[in-house]
Formats: sequence, structure tokens, C-alpha cells
Amino acid sequence: MSPAQCRMARAALEIGVRDLAMMAGVSAMTITRFENGHTKGYPDTLSAIRFALEGKGIQFLEGGTVSTGVGVTLKTGPDDTTQFGGG
Repeated sequence: MSPAQCRMARAALEIGVRDLAMMAGVSAMTITRFENGHTKGYPDTLSAIRFALEGKGIQFLEGGTVSTGVGVTLKTGPDDTTQFGGG
């Protein structure tokens, strides 16, 4: 999960940093620092965040993956798209 995916997931769920922190059992500062790119995050912490978001219906997609649900696609190059979100 990238910082952008985390931000997009929160936006899709219409939840704030504090809400996600509570759901994942981490501090709001941890979420903020990760989303702003100030830390890569510990694997266990990122897993907790991802698990909390997936528990609310978020589906994380890797490059080239498609989904039948609502989502956001970010073009990373002229002919390349990376799809985020969905469900």
C-alpha cells in the first residue's frame, strides 16, 4: 500500500486520520507521517492499516489490475495506468 492509496482509501470511506488510526490501533501521527511520505512505516503497522481499510470494503489494486467496482485510476505514464481503490 502506498501513501496515495491510503489517502484515497480514507477519502473513499469518508473517514479522517483519527478514525483510521483508531480502527488500525495506531496513532494519528503514524497515519499522517505515512501519508505524507515522512516514513515508510513498519510492516506490522502497515498491515494493521491495510487490514482496517480492507475490513471496511477497500480493495487495493496493483499495477495492471482491474476491478469491477468504483475506483480511481492514476496515470503513471503516457500509456500506463495504475488503478487504486475499487470494491
